[in-house]
Amino acid sequence: MLDMNSLLIEQALLRFIRDSIHKNGFKNGILGVSGGLDSAVVLALTQKALGPDHTFALLMPYKLSSPHSREDGASLCRSLGIETETVDITPMVDAYFSRFPTDDRVAVGNMCARQRMTVLFDFSVRKQALVVGTSNKSELLIGYSTLYGDSAAAFLPIGDLYKTQVFELARHLGIPESIIAKKPSADLWEGQTDEGEFGLTYAEIDLILYQLIDLRRKPEEIAATGITAERIEQVERLIRQSQFKRTLPPVAKLQPRTVGIDFRYPRDWNR
Repeated sequence: MLDMNSLLIEQALLRFIRDSIHKNGFKNGILGVSGGLDSAVVLALTQKALGPDHTFALLMPYKLSSPHSREDGASLCRSLGIETETVDITPMVDAYFSRFPTDDRVAVGNMCARQRMTVLFDFSVRKQALVVGTSNKSELLIGYSTLYGDSAAAFLPIGDLYKTQVFELARHLGIPESIIAKKPSADLWEGQTDEGEFGLTYAEIDLILYQLIDLRRKPEEIAATGITAERIEQVERLIRQSQFKRTLPPVAKLQPRTVGIDFRYPRDWNR
């Protein structure tokens, strides 16, 4: 059901990355590398599309980040011949929480995500590069991202690939097994995993998402395939609750032509 031709997908994404960079007058791409699957796949694609001399990577660990993931990310960058910079965000994040303490681990994770994007966009100016996003379709649809954190980017190469498809593409691209085999995690705290947060596996989530979104099936039709109504409702609820993350801020219409409503010229103007 979620089968794909990895070679054709790779070729399409390489063109997409080159077009997204070049049509905006840039030559370089930059992204944050965590040592996880999504950033590894996007890094490999960007390196193939632009070349190692035009691809830059930032490693931005926090004190709670897994050292194994950090080394996986650094090792992949070395193997691809990509220039990297390591920026420890611990002093920045802890400076804030020393004044405004919290026991909320999610709040700390959100601050880390936004601080990483602050650093990434600063380096994008230094490197004259566009920020390449690493969010996948599953995360975008269920809202598993931090607004103006990991969701911020100039473009999203794998934003129309479900997580299970990203695994398949990773194997096609030759991503190291040490990265593919680890449980998907936002690395917010020791032992944290994406699927542990959801209470569902990505395989279960993607199967429901694919039927709801791509096939436009009704919940009762999906339930007829053996998936419980409770799980379908859980995924539907995640989609509804995160809609605000998938849209630009709405503008109140007061003039004849309004940004995002009547004024929507494409970015690649031929003039």
